[in-house]
Amino acid sequence: MKIRYNFFMKEITAEELNENPFKLIGKDWMLITAEEAGRTNMMTASWGGMGVLWGKNVATVYIRRSRFTKGYIDKGDYFSLCVLGEEYRKQLAYCGKASGRDEDKVSASGLTVEHAQVDSDGQKISVPYFKEARLAIVCKKLYAQEMSAACFTKFGKEIPAQMYADDDWHTTYVAEIQKILVK
Repeated sequence: MKIRYNFFMKEITAEELNENPFKLIGKDWMLITAEEAGRTNMMTASWGGMGVLWGKNVATVYIRRSRFTKGYIDKGDYFSLCVLGEEYRKQLAYCGKASGRDEDKVSASGLTVEHAQVDSDGQKISVPYFKEARLAIVCKKLYAQEMSAACFTKFGKEIPAQMYADDDWHTTYVAEIQKILVK
C-alpha cells in the first residue's frame, strides 16, 4: 500500500481550534476513520464530544457494537475524526449507511486516504484521514467501555428503552488528541 501525505493541511493546537463542537459533531457530522492491515474504513457519526479529561485534550466518540468500524477501533490504538464541508454531505450519508463488511467504502465514496504521522513510544505511526476533510483530529485511544442500562440515573432511565431496545449498545471511547489538522 502506498502511503500519501497531504501537505495542504496546517497543524494547530487544541487551543487554536475555534469551532463550535456542537455544530461540528451534531450538525456537520464527522467520519471516524481507522485502519487495520492496510485497509481503511470509516463511519459517519453525529455523537461525540471534545474537552479536557485526565489533564489531556480529548475527544469522545460512541460506536455501536454492530458497526464494522468498531472492530477497527477496538484492534488499533489510533483513529481520526474528519469533518468535511457541506459539499460532501452525500458521501457522509453514504458512509453512515453502507457497511465496510460488504464493500470498500473508501473506493465507493470517492474520498482520498491521506496519513498523518504521530510518534508512539519512539515509533512513527501513520493514521488515516481524508484529503477532502477541512478538519482532521488524530486521536490515541485511552479508554473504552460499553454502556449499560445499570449506569443510567433516574433522569435517564427512559433512554435504554428508547435507544437500545435492540440491545445494540454503544461503546464509549475517550481518546487523547494527538494532532489537529485544518485547511
